[in-house]
Amino acid sequence: MSSSPFAEALSAVVAALAGYRWYLFGAQAVMVWGRPRLTADLDVTVAVDPADAGSFITRLQAFGFSVRLEDPADFILRTRVIPLVHSGSGLPVDVILAGPGLEEQFLERAILVSIGEVDVPVISPEDLIIAKILAGRPKDIEDVRGVIAERASELDFERILLLLGMLEDALSRNDLVSELQRLR
Repeated sequence: MSSSPFAEALSAVVAALAGYRWYLFGAQAVMVWGRPRLTADLDVTVAVDPADAGSFITRLQAFGFSVRLEDPADFILRTRVIPLVHSGSGLPVDVILAGPGLEEQFLERAILVSIGEVDVPVISPEDLIIAKILAGRPKDIEDVRGVIAERASELDFERILLLLGMLEDALSRNDLVSELQRLR
């Protein structure tokens, strides 16, 4: 029996990132904590120093991943993103190199979830809401609505509000807390 392209790519991600601290986020995490939505890629954040990106990419290639850029070094240093494609499934996979602060906290709070036949660390639903409100695109806001609709009674809204308030102060913004309150 053949597996889906998503299952094949996710299994390869889990194998390639064994021994690393990482989590699944984006649309796939929304499907875990909220409502299904269409997506054509996988998004993961991993704790890897950008200076070690070359050897990390070599490891990923050994698990069937190819970089989607000809010369990724400058792009990776500027964006902390490694754009990949899983060769076997053709599924795009974006690997974000975790930065200090917020993403480190997200790594600490990731929750192990069984997806198909693999156990995957997934960004917590609270942290997913924070990330989505911070991104603020219409699809991100719709994702937050879905997570709140599915998980409202389980969510730690105090933690979400506290962190959004801290982000407002750090980023000189005043719209993050009010956006969560509007969506609730």
